[in-house]
Amino acid sequence: MAPEPLQLTVHGIAPPDLSDPAQAAPQRTRNGRLKMLLVLLACAAPVIASYFTYFVIRPEGRTNFGTLMLPTRALPDLALRTLGGEPVAARSLHGQWLLVAVGPSTCATACQKQLFMQRQLREMLGREKDRLDKVWLVTDEGAIDPLLLASLQAAPEVIALRAGRDVVHGWLEPAAADASVDPQLHLYIVDPMGELMMRMPAEPDPSRVKRDLGRLLRASSSWDNAGR
Repeated sequence: MAPEPLQLTVHGIAPPDLSDPAQAAPQRTRNGRLKMLLVLLACAAPVIASYFTYFVIRPEGRTNFGTLMLPTRALPDLALRTLGGEPVAARSLHGQWLLVAVGPSTCATACQKQLFMQRQLREMLGREKDRLDKVWLVTDEGAIDPLLLASLQAAPEVIALRAGRDVVHGWLEPAAADASVDPQLHLYIVDPMGELMMRMPAEPDPSRVKRDLGRLLRASSSWDNAGR
């Protein structure tokens, strides 16, 4: 039998990477940052879409009772503490809509009215109420009246936390240097991302506050669930 001719197969080989590692590293860093930005945008898209729908694409004649905080203000590091003095990370408040009241430990009549309205507004939300937490930022180190403390701890409990007065007021009303707006007279709405986004008027109409809260909860229903 005649010998078969020898067959050779040539395989393509990728050329060696001769690029300078010192130049490639910044490019990889830029690519990584771009990918991270795209992921963050994808995560934030539902939030942006719901806010855009609520605040921009809305039926004629709809008005907000509360004052929109534009731009929204991220929850800062308030050095929060429980009434017993245990530190609490501000970020732990993320993940839930918050209805925030502010006041000193003495909590006079105006403060007690705010806390009472907090409770009533949450109950008025019906099946959506578990998506809203009540927060009271106590702006001094005084003792809380035992009767008031007992009412705060009744279910559903108010999240009572101590924080420095100047830092709290600077977050809530940074432009109110002339003290024309007293944060102690208002209720504030913070979204689950930790963004302060609405201030209710002093002496508000509960039904109109409830309407604003209801609209916000409906607009965010696609990306926000009860609990953290």
